[in-house]
Amino acid sequence: MVKSLSDLKGYQIVGKHSAVKTCLWLKKSLKDEGYCYKQKFYGIASHRCLQMSPALICNLSCVHCWRPLDLMPPFTEWDEPEFIFEESIKAQHRLLSGFHGTEGVNRRKLEEAYRPNQVAISLIGEPTLYPRIDELVEVYRRNGFTTFLVTNGTNPQAVERVEPYQLYLSITAWNAESHRALQGRDQWGKVEETMRIMAEKDSRTVIRLTLMRNVNMEPEKFVEIVDKVQPDFIEAKAYMHLGHSRLRLDRSAMPSHEEIREFSERLARLTGYEVKDESEISRVVLLER
Repeated sequence: MVKSLSDLKGYQIVGKHSAVKTCLWLKKSLKDEGYCYKQKFYGIASHRCLQMSPALICNLSCVHCWRPLDLMPPFTEWDEPEFIFEESIKAQHRLLSGFHGTEGVNRRKLEEAYRPNQVAISLIGEPTLYPRIDELVEVYRRNGFTTFLVTNGTNPQAVERVEPYQLYLSITAWNAESHRALQGRDQWGKVEETMRIMAEKDSRTVIRLTLMRNVNMEPEKFVEIVDKVQPDFIEAKAYMHLGHSRLRLDRSAMPSHEEIREFSERLARLTGYEVKDESEISRVVLLER
């Protein structure tokens, strides 16, 4: 188990239970070496994106997860949303301070990065376990941020309350048995309730499918989920053989981009969606209604 927050290397800890970390693509964007697929697909600026989590705990044990599964024990005290917002900006500034002496950094982008306008609430843990996630999303929105919130779908009450700019349901499973096998718990009933709620949301909605070779790459298995949610977008994303997932999966489970593209084209034919874009380096394909 992660015994203390200081064990999370590379993270800036915020308050009692939150964290911020700069992602690879922010660093690349600052040096004009590329940008993340979210910029390519949705138009956000990678160098102005704040990646954070308000809950360093998770209620699933997904086989594909590159993060440590033995996170902190449940928290009993929770910080105020305004505090998390303000301190997450300060944490981002601390992380950015190291780029001032880095060769090749675009100085205009670095200056802009100090004024983030996009928050990816998806860093580590399950963000909806923060009991005031709806208020936190609203604080970011009021301060000019677009908000991308990623959930595993096991807290439908929180999903019903929250209204981010873009709401993701991230899954690998397609029924109760596969959910138990691939995501570590049998909470499929809650995920189905989240699907029902998402179908009625005003927020833009996304189903993110993390795909593993010889595990869940039959698109027929996900047609019913797509029909239930009718998301604005589907992201078909390859499992990446990184971090702690290497303790549970062999490298052969990581599909190629060509396999992801083939899966996506088959899913498009089955659901009426269209393949709209792709990022080969990230092994992800975007489908849209």
